[in-house]
Amino acid sequence: MNFLRYFYFYLVIISTFISCNNSKENKWNIEVNPKPQKIEITDISKEFYDQNIPLETFKQKYPWFQGTVTDEDYNARRKDADEIKIYHEAVANVKTAQLKADLENLFAHIRHYFPKFKNPKVFLYSSALQSIQDPIFYQPQENMLFIDISAFMCEKNPMYEGLDLYFLKTMNPQNIVPKVSQIFAETIIQPDLSHQKFLDKMVNSGKIMILQDAFLPKTPDYLKINYTPQQYEWAIANDANVWNYFVEKNLIFSDDPRLDERFFAVAPFSKFYTEIDNQSSPQIGIFTGWQICKKYFQQKPDTKLVDFLNLSSEGIFKESGYKPE
Repeated sequence: MNFLRYFYFYLVIISTFISCNNSKENKWNIEVNPKPQKIEITDISKEFYDQNIPLETFKQKYPWFQGTVTDEDYNARRKDADEIKIYHEAVANVKTAQLKADLENLFAHIRHYFPKFKNPKVFLYSSALQSIQDPIFYQPQENMLFIDISAFMCEKNPMYEGLDLYFLKTMNPQNIVPKVSQIFAETIIQPDLSHQKFLDKMVNSGKIMILQDAFLPKTPDYLKINYTPQQYEWAIANDANVWNYFVEKNLIFSDDPRLDERFFAVAPFSKFYTEIDNQSSPQIGIFTGWQICKKYFQQKPDTKLVDFLNLSSEGIFKESGYKPE
């Protein structure tokens, strides 16, 4: 009994030490100054489905919203019971005050590293499930950010029946801010994708993930890479096995475009063409690129983020000494 009691005490101490140590190792966990600037969030669909607001008034206020839809179709959609039901369920799943605070914090972190960044105008809307596989988009010219709330009603929502499971895992309210962060990171990292080697694509993806580390230092890693906790655990546990596979198959410096579909595309799993494929985590090329970039910062912790983004893929790889075991 004494031994067991000592053993459990030892585990608690070690776990606490590891937790604290990991927290100290997070170089991105900083206090940003000045304090986050306030933003306004406009729920377009709230006004769209409000029959007390004339269509012409709505169109004048949001002239860019209608697109090519005719007034007749517009009016029909405004009264559609199914669309209204979807909107009300979607907005009930969004805690607007918390989302506002989280976005303000995200934008403050972006501005810390990129001082010219200005908070975008944020609009919520319901596409009535029409654009849920691509629910967030940013218009840089107008500095407007759009979030389709019908894409974040929780993955087990019966309205999502028929959707592939690998899409459903990122359709929870906690996925909104990481996806917004990803959009802005991708806006910053715009590499020339033509004639790139596999290594270039991994490291460029890793740069996007490093930006997300900097923008969302307290957000769990699995959310930033659009994984479930189990998928993230698999990727961590098989880091060395995946890298050895890439090396043995001579993929690192390959320019085979088919590798995109196998290791970067949104999918239920990565494609090694082995019996373990169904168990693997998807988009493993992104995860590996992330680990290479993380390893670089372990080796060169004083590197400024903006300087890092300008480094070549091969330079980052060589300086990282990445070789998981």
